[in-house]
Order: sequence, then structure tokens, then C-alpha cells
Amino acid sequence: MATPRKELSSNTENLHTLAEACDVNDVLASISLRWKMQILYSIAEGLSQFSTLKKAFPNLSDQVLSTRLKELKDEYLVTSENIEDTTPKQIRYTPTDKGAQLLKIILDLHHWGIEWKMAGKNYCTINK
Repeated sequence: MATPRKELSSNTENLHTLAEACDVNDVLASISLRWKMQILYSIAEGLSQFSTLKKAFPNLSDQVLSTRLKELKDEYLVTSENIEDTTPKQIRYTPTDKGAQLLKIILDLHHWGIEWKMAGKNYCTINK
């Protein structure tokens, strides 16, 4: 588990400054958490249960998977429903319209990155 940031650290201060400067920094910080977009994408592709997501990503801990699923639910990117007549209780996750819209943006960004990478251009450097 990650160590909490010290409230008075320069790192924490920088994050606050970036968040105040532009809302996009908050959005990027939220969606860039490790595994989060891959889990959302996988749910949209039909891996709709904890167990199937776990099989797809065996190196992903149960704790991180549970945390990311909770975050996705709390941010209204996925919904969950109990699957009836299952023991133990099973839950199915489904992307919301908001989650599907975000995935479209993420896939556009992915294609943009591939295009620039295949063209031999460095999209991580800003030329001045």
C-alpha cells in the first residue's frame, strides 16, 4: 500500500498548485491510477466479475482490484448488480454511459500515441 503523502511536503504542495491551476490535472490524477483504466476497459469488453478480472490480471492484488472497482463505482464509471441465485454472492460490473464516454476518450488517446510512436516521433517531448 502506498505511503500517505506528508501534508506539508513539496510534493503535496505541488499537487495542490496543479489542481488549482487547472481542473484537468485532477481528472488526469484520478484516471491515471495504476490499473484503473485497464479494469474499466476490461469490464466494457465483458470481463464483468471480480473473478474474471482477477484471472485476466493475475499480478493484480485482490486489495488493489477491490479498491479500483470501488473507485470506479464511486465515480459513476461502472455500476454493480448482484447476480441472483449464486452462492457465494457474485457481482456483475457494467460501464455507465459516463464510463463508456471516458473509454472513448482513452482509446482516442491510445490511438494518438500509437500514431506518433509509429511515425518515429517523440510525443513525450515538447520542442521549443
